[in-house]
Amino acid sequence: MSLLRKITPTIRFLCDPADEGVIAPPVPAKAYTPDWFRRLPAVDEAQVSPTDTGLTVKRCLPFLDAMTAGWIIPLAATVRLDVRNGGRDVEAGWDFDRTMVSFHGAHQVRGNPWGDRAACKFHNFWTIVTPPGWSCLFLDPLNRPNGLFEVLAGVVDTDTYQAPVHFPFVPTGPDGLHVIEKGSPLIQVIPFRRDTAALGAEIRAETRAEAAQRDKVTRSTRAAPGWYRTEARAKR
Repeated sequence: MSLLRKITPTIRFLCDPADEGVIAPPVPAKAYTPDWFRRLPAVDEAQVSPTDTGLTVKRCLPFLDAMTAGWIIPLAATVRLDVRNGGRDVEAGWDFDRTMVSFHGAHQVRGNPWGDRAACKFHNFWTIVTPPGWSCLFLDPLNRPNGLFEVLAGVVDTDTYQAPVHFPFVPTGPDGLHVIEKGSPLIQVIPFRRDTAALGAEIRAETRAEAAQRDKVTRSTRAAPGWYRTEARAKR
């Protein structure tokens, strides 16, 4: 009798051999938690009171799970963005021998929520390859706003499209010269398995049993911060 070995699905990040060791490599998203989050205590003792547990967002699993899901592709090399005229005009420079930033025509995103800000694109030099049936969601690193740019989200079937995916972005920072260092978190990559069957939807009022279960879960997590808890007012 043969023994079947369980094969773990693997995501592969491939680069040109000439770029290996030169461009910043992808890392698990959990390795890129921001400094403010690492410094934040799980419990703020100064806030503990009969009506407040002092728990911080560090104990909020939805927040943490979103921030640490998947992988981070860092900026391959240092980029300078010279933003002018309220983001309408942008010039880019970089410390690398390949193109790091290019631009889209304004007509391609006319009427977008960012107004007349320039439509730009970061170039990526990693090819992401996933097993059959797996795609990747590419999006701005979750819960890590940088105040300088916002990457537009997209889904790519990385099991069939095996070439570098570039990342459109909008400059959101103030006018001036901004330096984005090599290794800065650029994009979050969350692999997911495509379901072969469409997920149906059921929209109705809950049953008594469902209401009881919902109430049980709500009460058992009432002490947790964030999504699990509602407050009468915000506390500063």
